[in-house]
Amino acid sequence: MIAIGSDHGGYALKQKVIGYLEKKGVACEDMGCHSEDSCDYPVFGHAVAKAVADGRCEKGIVICTTGIGISISANKIPGIRCALCGDSLSAKLTRLHNDANMLAMGAGIVGENLALEIVDVFLDTPFSGEERHSRRVQLIEKI
Repeated sequence: MIAIGSDHGGYALKQKVIGYLEKKGVACEDMGCHSEDSCDYPVFGHAVAKAVADGRCEKGIVICTTGIGISISANKIPGIRCALCGDSLSAKLTRLHNDANMLAMGAGIVGENLALEIVDVFLDTPFSGEERHSRRVQLIEKI
């Protein structure tokens, strides 16, 4: 199960991502928001991060206009490693090297086609498990 959330600036792209994932048979839990009415991104970044941190969802995706604020909010939750990605290489490397468990995107930065590619790469790339990367992830978790 993938937890997904957005603010009003990311709502339309969130809906596209949910539809895309559901067509691929990937279950999503929509943590809000549920319209383009103005709202506060920390509420939804936090909700998705909690669902991932407590194990209800395997990974999380959060979207706001830039991806910055909602990723900062998500990263306040212990155990979350939320990476803001605007390209597929960053999505691949953050999974391989950082074992990121959440993806943040900016709806005003990436278009729909690129966003869906980023989502695919993020969800399909496993953590490398290499000792140096595992050690670094453990150091992040101790902070």
